[in-house]
Amino acid sequence: MKASNFINGKVICIHLMVLIISVGCNNDLEDALLSRSDATHFTNEEMAILNQNLNLSQILDNYANQDLPEHYSGPEANESDNTPDNNPITDIGATLGRVLFYDPALSVNNRVSCASCHDQDEAFSDNRLTSRGVNGQRTRRHSMSLINAGFYENAAFFWDERALTLEEQVLMPIEDPTEMGLDLDDLSPKLQQLDYYPVLFNKAFGSPDVSNDKIAKALAQFVRSMQAGNSKFDRGLSQVWPVENEEEMPNFPNFTAEENMGIDIFYRGRNGATCLYCHGTPQHVNDIAKNNGLDLVYDDNGKGEITGLAEDMATFKVPSLRNIAHSAPYMHDGRFESLREVVDHYSDNVQNHPNLNFRLKTSDDPSEDAEVLRLNFNETEKQALVAFLNTLTDDTFANDPKFSDPFR
Repeated sequence: MKASNFINGKVICIHLMVLIISVGCNNDLEDALLSRSDATHFTNEEMAILNQNLNLSQILDNYANQDLPEHYSGPEANESDNTPDNNPITDIGATLGRVLFYDPALSVNNRVSCASCHDQDEAFSDNRLTSRGVNGQRTRRHSMSLINAGFYENAAFFWDERALTLEEQVLMPIEDPTEMGLDLDDLSPKLQQLDYYPVLFNKAFGSPDVSNDKIAKALAQFVRSMQAGNSKFDRGLSQVWPVENEEEMPNFPNFTAEENMGIDIFYRGRNGATCLYCHGTPQHVNDIAKNNGLDLVYDDNGKGEITGLAEDMATFKVPSLRNIAHSAPYMHDGRFESLREVVDHYSDNVQNHPNLNFRLKTSDDPSEDAEVLRLNFNETEKQALVAFLNTLTDDTFANDPKFSDPFR
């Protein structure tokens, strides 16, 4: 290790000791330590322990200040950012979250991790119809992509939006008997026994003690750092930014004629509908659970099963479209194997469910007996819309080592 790095390491340690002393017995110690941004690297002593199980860089990867385009940091993006004040993304916090995310020790049988259902190669989704949990059990729903989870303004998670924050959501699969099956009372003591966690928790929180609250915060930091902003779409949008009205999205100079036709369909609309109302913002997210007319009768009632409200029956969270070309199959039940099938559904096969979103009807007046809005795309239009959706793929993000499995 270079002398300068060793000196910096001492400075960091002294800084941390001063912070601990200054905070004293304050109950906000954990939050104060969490907001630290001074940790830049692991010491040689820390690396000696971590290297026994992990393949981490000595210099911390950049999660907190990623190189993202302006449309990821403008007023609209900031408004939808669900990061709480007491859990900002830090490089060390997200690094700890990455280790937790890939660690099968978070499951009861040491076989399943968060990454088992959220694969980087699959846009942090799963290429199976439904995922396999502990003992090979099948989950009830298709695994939702985690990309841009930090931009869900309502901060509700899962297809049925039962988790009110990301910090709450990340612990729920761990204790779910089908998914990871580990009692949360056993989680922290189990991880405390693994040599690498006291090192990582001490670095992130100023104490080697593992707690479920710290686990939740670190996992949430890692998930919120999954921001895909270097797609062909992003590069094109940067050339025309700012766009004051998405409904008047201009053609992109870096797009083909077919891809620009896709912009016309997605943003400016054809046959009375636009896609942007359910997949708007530069991050292509939405914060209202919706029914998109998959069926007239549902076996799974989504958010309605949680709230019990008639208007919520068969409504589901709308995930981001980013890297959607890698996240097949699609919908909460994984019924569609390709983007073309998805486009065919919205063009020709939407069912008039009682809670069908009004954007898919001929009228938004609830007093009217509105019919399904049949878009009836022709073959050229369908191909153009698929071509546009493919421009949302960020291959840099998809192959970024800092989001990969850190275990040797």
